[in-house]
Amino acid sequence: MDEWNRLMQESLNGDLYQMTAGGPRKKNGDLRIKVRPVIIRKELLFQMERFRGNQAFHQNLSGQELAEELRKAMEDFRQLDIQTRTFSAVVLMSKKGKMTIRRSVSVPENRKRELDHNRTKKYLLKEGIPIPFLVELGVQTPDGKVVRHRYDKFRQINRFLEFIEDVVPCLPEDRELRIIDFGCGKSYLTFAIYYYLHELCGRKVHITGLDLKTDVIENCSRLAEKFGYDGLEFLQGDIADYTGTDRVDMVVTLHACDTATDYALARAVDWDARVILSVPCCQHEMNRQISCRELEPALKYGLIRERMSALLTDALRANLLEEKGYETQILEFIDMEHTPKNILNRAVRKNDAASDTPAGGRSARCLAETGVKEMADFLHVRTCLQKLMEQENS
Repeated sequence: MDEWNRLMQESLNGDLYQMTAGGPRKKNGDLRIKVRPVIIRKELLFQMERFRGNQAFHQNLSGQELAEELRKAMEDFRQLDIQTRTFSAVVLMSKKGKMTIRRSVSVPENRKRELDHNRTKKYLLKEGIPIPFLVELGVQTPDGKVVRHRYDKFRQINRFLEFIEDVVPCLPEDRELRIIDFGCGKSYLTFAIYYYLHELCGRKVHITGLDLKTDVIENCSRLAEKFGYDGLEFLQGDIADYTGTDRVDMVVTLHACDTATDYALARAVDWDARVILSVPCCQHEMNRQISCRELEPALKYGLIRERMSALLTDALRANLLEEKGYETQILEFIDMEHTPKNILNRAVRKNDAASDTPAGGRSARCLAETGVKEMADFLHVRTCLQKLMEQENS
């Protein structure tokens, strides 16, 4: 038992790649168990995935909890394979419960390739180069190394900047860029946008981060001043009431709750923003309204209803933006293993969208092309964004 506890202590940390238990002794029990590390709310946990029949069951456990659960589970398995960054091990269990542990300091060849891939991956924000806001926000150490348990955040920031890199050619080149970030929160990505566009691309930008929380805004303002980011400001306020400008080139709204996303999208359209980047958070509005006899066999299940409502809400939003003269895409923001909120709605105004009307793509010819009304009627919903668009047209 001491050897098992020592093995668990050495394995259950950020260096773990995966554990796999196989060779089941019971026909009606678990067929296989897989374990991998996950970061949830800044805490290192371990996801235990049990495979039984054609189903999989998940638990997120602390290291101590997992060690106990895994020890019990191993009574029904012949073998446990462990792979970490620094060693691999095999635990063999006899019928009588005798445990034999074999270790190897050599890392499996496929893991070497994966580690090499991670080391050579080219990020827009480079590893090993200290970036002031990443150091301040705890993502990097002062010498530029990525903090191990914040690597997912580092990866997320770089992934988002790849989306920014894609749309830079769509933004004006002959003047200062005006960008609004609605619901900026702690502003990891707001700082990243400014750093990338101003520091790395040499563009002149004016970015406003807006959030309801006064303490968050005060802290972000302090950091912007500390870093000398003169083109970056943070204001306390509501998305629906913001009137601080009459021209915006890009609107960013990340994880704004429920209909707050709709208000941000409507304001972006009103400004004729050339680019809109939206990652929705909770989508409760349609969940409360949706009523469809044909879909009732699915909608009667709460979880299915919730997920369908969220996906259909985002599809409706994308189509409404198309009606306003935007080319829209629904993209995966980051992997599902990091967060369930992984849909990015990217909308870029078409070059000819402003040619028909001064309002930019608001001509009648765009309406009814996407079938939004028919879909909404079928689902018996009328969303906030629909209402806002209707008010704008009236």
